[in-house]
Amino acid sequence: MSAGGTAGTPITASEAITAEVASWPGVEVDDGERGELAFKLGPRELGHLHGDHAAHFSFPKSVWHELRAQGRIVHHPVFPEKAGPAARRIDNDDDVRDVIALLRLNYDRIVANRGAPAA
Repeated sequence: MSAGGTAGTPITASEAITAEVASWPGVEVDDGERGELAFKLGPRELGHLHGDHAAHFSFPKSVWHELRAQGRIVHHPVFPEKAGPAARRIDNDDDVRDVIALLRLNYDRIVANRGAPAA
């Protein structure tokens, strides 16, 4: 991915995403049971990463349909016929930025529904 590590060392997609998302108030980063890296706000998961090449999310059906129509997500591989669970490949810096934006979409939705996290 892009330079940004120490002394110009490139950082990975997961490092770039984690650095940004972990800086949001109340977000915790947690290792999942299947090797994924999960981003949580309280008990709610914003989404998770599988290495540097795939991100998974869950969206309300109306949001999912809109994001899919925009080409920003595809069906989740475990739930190929279901609207809601979603996947996004991470191949370049534009994908990193959009994964962050998709995680932020879930973050903002949770905060709007449940209130801001306690400081």
